[in-house]
Amino acid sequence: MSIKSTVIVSLVALSVVFSPVLAADSSGDKPAPMQAIAAAIKKVVFTPAAPAPEKQSLPARIVEEQEALVFTAPPRETPEAGVEIYQPVADYLSQAIGKKVRYKHPGTWGVYRTEMLKGSYDIIFDGPHFNSYRMEKLSHNILVKIPERHEFTVIVRKDKPFQSVSQMAGRTFCTHAPPNLGTLVLLSQFDNPSRQPVIINSKGWENIYNGVISGKCVGGVLPMANLKKYDRSNQTRVVFKTAAMPNQAFSAGPRVSLEDQMKLAQALASPDAAAPTEKLRAAYKVGDGFALASNQEYHGLAEYLRNEWGYY
Repeated sequence: MSIKSTVIVSLVALSVVFSPVLAADSSGDKPAPMQAIAAAIKKVVFTPAAPAPEKQSLPARIVEEQEALVFTAPPRETPEAGVEIYQPVADYLSQAIGKKVRYKHPGTWGVYRTEMLKGSYDIIFDGPHFNSYRMEKLSHNILVKIPERHEFTVIVRKDKPFQSVSQMAGRTFCTHAPPNLGTLVLLSQFDNPSRQPVIINSKGWENIYNGVISGKCVGGVLPMANLKKYDRSNQTRVVFKTAAMPNQAFSAGPRVSLEDQMKLAQALASPDAAAPTEKLRAAYKVGDGFALASNQEYHGLAEYLRNEWGYY
């Protein structure tokens, strides 16, 4: 039997569970103890992800050839910064499952997309739309998430006449380059390709806000939490806001056994993860720790990637 078939049979037979939250098993904002985490994992069954198409599956022997499971994240940092942030996490996950987990910086966004779609990565930390896509297309399960949900806003300066995002076709927007989720949310509001907004790549939420205030861009896209942080003098107006979305998360693919996926989730949600995830949590404003996640929470968010080249 192939590894892929074994994984699918295991998903059906084992019905392993991950809970989206630990509200019933923890108090306050403190991470739940190991016993509570283990109990929470047993409460909610994995929704089996769709089997990956044959052309997207790598042979199972890749793990043996690499002698490690591959952990990665988008190339938002330099390779040196990536090692500093993620290598301690990889080492910690290796200890959690008793198997080598190797961090690999993808180098570029193009390589990241290509290798992810090929199934080259076993454990990934990235945005909710990517997690949703891997769940639906690459047989990944979502393990843990940043607990805080977020809302994206489209803003203009108060002296601008726009009252809705639909009035801003063809206008300049300070935001991150696609496939940043906030930018894809903005683009999804314009069905006519000839009326798409003009994206001015602005690295960092503060730079996006300042670009709107300075007049560099007519509009900007940033999370509501960041807007509240920067717009203390109330200089902007929100013309569009999304519903609250789940945040960035870790997922694991079919070459990671369900037993090991449970161990990884338990390890990442444990208080023991505080030290090895410290730099990651600081970089992405995670807070005190990660929360257990479920596949159901991320269903449908892959649609934001539908117009991005290579995904569909």
